[in-house]
Order: sequence, then C-alpha cells, then structure tokens
Amino acid sequence: MAEQQPIDSLSVLMSEDARKLLVGKGSEFVEQMGLDVVRGVVLDVLTGRNLRDSTEALTRRRIATLNLATVNLFLEGAANSTDFIQQLPYLAADILSRKRLIKAERWLAQWVLGLTDKSVQNVLRDDPTALIKYRDQYIETCKEVIAKHSTTGELTGELKLGSSVQAEINWLFMIYLLNMVGTQTLTIRGSEKSAYGKLFEKLILGSLLHILGFKQVPPKQPGQQEGVFWLSSREDKRESDATLLYQQGKGVQFDIGFIGRGNPEISLDKVSRFERKAEYETAKYHLQTIILVDSIGRNSRIVEMARSINGTIIQMSASYWPKLIAQVLNQTLGYKHELVDMPETDIENFLKSKLIDVPLEKFIGQVQTPLASTDHEL
Repeated sequence: MAEQQPIDSLSVLMSEDARKLLVGKGSEFVEQMGLDVVRGVVLDVLTGRNLRDSTEALTRRRIATLNLATVNLFLEGAANSTDFIQQLPYLAADILSRKRLIKAERWLAQWVLGLTDKSVQNVLRDDPTALIKYRDQYIETCKEVIAKHSTTGELTGELKLGSSVQAEINWLFMIYLLNMVGTQTLTIRGSEKSAYGKLFEKLILGSLLHILGFKQVPPKQPGQQEGVFWLSSREDKRESDATLLYQQGKGVQFDIGFIGRGNPEISLDKVSRFERKAEYETAKYHLQTIILVDSIGRNSRIVEMARSINGTIIQMSASYWPKLIAQVLNQTLGYKHELVDMPETDIENFLKSKLIDVPLEKFIGQVQTPLASTDHEL
C-alpha cells in the first residue's frame, strides 16, 4: 500500500475471492466443483463410501486458500501501519465489540484472538465485558511464550509480497499469525463438515427416491398424488428430511445424518425425536420411519429403539444400502422395484446409470443453508 491509512477492518485486507470463501453457501461450492464431481460424490455415498473422504480434498483446498489469504492480510496490514501487529489484538477486540457484524468480519476478528464461535460461547459465555479481560490475557500469554522461546535466538527478517508490499517479521508476528491460522483451520473444518452434510443430505435422499421411481413435488400440498416425495425446506420446523407418500395417508418419513459410531448420542437423539413425533402424527398419517446413519457402534441401542417406534435404522456404510431401502419399502408398503432382488455385484453399475438422469439441480436449488458458523473440535 502506497499511503498509510488507519485500519478499522480486517476483511478489507483480504481479496474479494478470499472473502467469498468465508461467507459462501454450500450450493455455491457445487458451482466450483461442477455437477459431474457432485454426481460422483453422490454415487460414492450411495455405494457405501464415506462422504468425508469424498469431500476432504475440497475442504483442504478451501483451508489452504484461506491460510494463504491470512498471510496476505498480515503483510498488507504490516505494510500499511508500522504498529499493525502490536495493535492487532486491540483491533480485533474493538471489531468484536461492534454490533451487526458481517460473518466474515466477526470470524477474522475472533481468529486473531484464537477464538471460534464455540469458544466465544464457552469461554467468554457471550459476555461482552469478558472480551477485554480475555484480550489482555491473550496478549500476556503470547508475550510469556515468546520470552521463553527467545532464548533460542531472535527472529528477524522481511517478507515481501510482490514489489510493493513488505513487512518485518519477528516472534510476535509469527505467534499471532500461527494462532490465527490454527483457529481458522479449526473453524473451517467444522464449517465444511456441517455445510457439506446439509448439502448432500438433500442430494442423497433426492437422488435415491428419484432412482426408486418417485416424483418430487412441493412440500405438503393439498391433494397430494400417490408415489411422490418432498424434501424438507430450511423453513420447516425440524421435521423429517424427506417424506414419501406411497398411497394417500400411507408412506415413509426419512431422516438422514452422516453420523458415525463415534457419536451414538446424536443417533439416539434422532430416534427419540421421531418417537415424540410419532405420538401425534402416525395415527393421522400412518408413516413408517427410516433413519439413515453412516454407521452404528457394536453395542448401540439404536436398532432396538427404532423398532419401538415402528422404524428402521439403515447404515450407509453398507455398499448395498439402497437395496435395503427398497426391501423395507417392499415389506412395509408392498412397493416393487428391481433393486429388491438385485445381486449386490450389479448395484453400483445400476445406480451409476440411473444417476445420469437424476435432476440434481432441483435438489441443489433447495439448499440455501450458508456455511455453518458452528465449529467442531475434530
């Protein structure tokens, strides 16, 4: 930057492309991936592969891009102001004290102080008065760490960005930068986990029900015809993720979650939620319940709990799980489909051929959930 100006925002130090990566919606990532890649991920999940494995490269790319953009932010800020690094925690705390922050600005300011959304809730307890105390403790802790580490020697030098941006580096520069990058990575991983989950829940259920021969219709319209399904929208109260009407008043409610055996309490919560729902809905609609999870622990009680509400738990880690869905529909509704008796060796090729005609664009259009701000310690 040729002329030094006061800095009162962190997002202005990032490129527009980097800012988009902070606030993008899950559906926008589909545009970056391309429908062919998305179709391949859907096929992976339908044939028992792990969604996280299929999306890891995409997550890694976003993290790497934002990590480099953060280096740019430090260099641009330091080049603009000689005391930018020293004042960075104060600037971040000042930004967080403001009202109606856009998510990009909030996230960047939190990361400067080593905070995620979850730690703001758990450490600061959403108390604005605790922020100043935390900021001062953060600065002091970093100084103490530097003082101990400096016995190995002072860190000096310059970093240059192009021909016009350069900044002096020292241990303070590095500790603030590395802390921010680490917190950023943690947040993005949690964000991606939630965003891709929400995105592909719709795509998996919509694709499967389309392949099984059912037609998508708008949710809960009067006089629904038979053999139709709808996907729950974001505006719905936490209902089933998809509803299938096979005949009038007779059908199946689906709930899907990419939940593994390491999160048994979440899987159990899905069943208990449907148990509560069943108390006031099944008498009217006579809906069966199918809950899809990634995998079930060896000693989990979830299968027995599902049976108690006239439901079925199906593990998506099985390479033939769409066949299990077809069999459940056959047993409970009398629905006939070629998958019911199909040899397991033929299932993947069958699904691959059918996926070509699945209107993924329609399902993607329903996904308006922004990348979640909830982070997870992974």
